[in-house]
Amino acid sequence: MQPESRKKELLSSPVRHIDMKKLNIVSFVEQMGDTAFQARNLSRAASIVDLMQQDKECAVILTLAGSLISAGLKQVIIDMIDNHMVDAIVSTGANIVDQDFFEALGFRHYQGTPFIDDATLRELHIDRIYDTYIDEDDLRVCDETTAAIANTMQPGVYSSREFIVEMGKYIEANNHDKNSIVYRAYEKGVPIFCPAFSDCSAGFGLVHHQWNNPDKHVAIDSVKDFRELTRIKIENDKTGIFMIGGGVPKNFTQDIVVAAEVLGHEDVSMHTYAVQITVADERDGALSGSTLKEASSWGKVDTVHEQMVFAEATIALPLIAGYAYHKRNWEGRKARNFNAMLDSQQVNA
Repeated sequence: MQPESRKKELLSSPVRHIDMKKLNIVSFVEQMGDTAFQARNLSRAASIVDLMQQDKECAVILTLAGSLISAGLKQVIIDMIDNHMVDAIVSTGANIVDQDFFEALGFRHYQGTPFIDDATLRELHIDRIYDTYIDEDDLRVCDETTAAIANTMQPGVYSSREFIVEMGKYIEANNHDKNSIVYRAYEKGVPIFCPAFSDCSAGFGLVHHQWNNPDKHVAIDSVKDFRELTRIKIENDKTGIFMIGGGVPKNFTQDIVVAAEVLGHEDVSMHTYAVQITVADERDGALSGSTLKEASSWGKVDTVHEQMVFAEATIALPLIAGYAYHKRNWEGRKARNFNAMLDSQQVNA
């Protein structure tokens, strides 16, 4: 078989995103609460995420780590944004740029298999994430697009949030797919932070941009990210965190409590509600598996409404988010538009 035909064959079954709106799973998840092990933990976690929706004073921060959008979870996150179930997002760059923005440009992720010769995939310019495939040629277009966006911006230092807003504007101006986390967050004023922004397709684009504009260029400041997210905590003291995976997004979000204290806001509250979905083990001391009770010892998370769920995200996220969606306690929650608040403070600074 010719390489182009083989490539077309491998990239023939696109990943389809789960629509949690189609099935009311409230009763099912509540039944899990009467069982044991991770089913019971998941049920309690779902009830805590629902409590975040009931508490209209609570700002909900969603953190994303791991390959989520490529695995079919984009629509779940979009529906949470659309219905004001989340007020800010902290993510790896891969989820936001290589996966969501990538799809907004018209590209797709494809169902594949881990039981394949990866050398063959490399020859065909196909990248593999476990059992999903990405066309490397399409991904290079994504790299180039981030460079093109940077080239249109005034040289200077930006937070990743500010750059991602420009990505939302780019989707709008070029009539790309608006069923996108980047675009819907831009539309709703939901800030997206990627503290390790260069560790993704945007990094390649920004390297290209800076290489070709050595004296006047766009730079991303992760400290500015930290300061802006801390400002959200200072302005909206009561917070809940819904963490998918661990890593940088998890620690970055938990740390804003301490950062607020360092800035003189010693009466700031720990995160009132906290749920984490992870498959990482806590016993090696690594961050992704560290429990929320451990975070309490650092003064970051209250232990009254916290729950770890040791489960894989493609299973657990639709169940937990679907439960909170169908409970409909998000109704009456207003858009906080933290983007507008942060932009206003930039102007007045």
